[in-house]
Amino acid sequence: MENKKQKTSIGLDRNTTAALCYAGAWITGIVFFLLEKKDKFVRFHALQSIFTFGGLSILMMLPVIGWVLSPLLMIAGFILWLVCIVKAYQGEEFMLPIVGPLAKKNVNKQIKGI
Repeated sequence: MENKKQKTSIGLDRNTTAALCYAGAWITGIVFFLLEKKDKFVRFHALQSIFTFGGLSILMMLPVIGWVLSPLLMIAGFILWLVCIVKAYQGEEFMLPIVGPLAKKNVNKQIKGI
């Protein structure tokens, strides 16, 4: 739980910032991805939020298939949202299938370029 005491470049606790990346789904993911430039942990959760909840939003808008699956996607998305917030706040780099490794790869590539 040492990570909880670490501050990000925006002045919030690291775990709190990571949890907030999920608070408003992909919107807060974008906000914190743009604001936090150095902390890999926060940027990972921000990207994972963007990919996960942005993807779910797109799926729900697809004609016919999205409309039919929308209620199920909303329930699954809500449960996933809660799990991601809790895991991020606990300081875990909880990787979701498909989007987790993609987010991790992009964060590592971007941090090296800074």
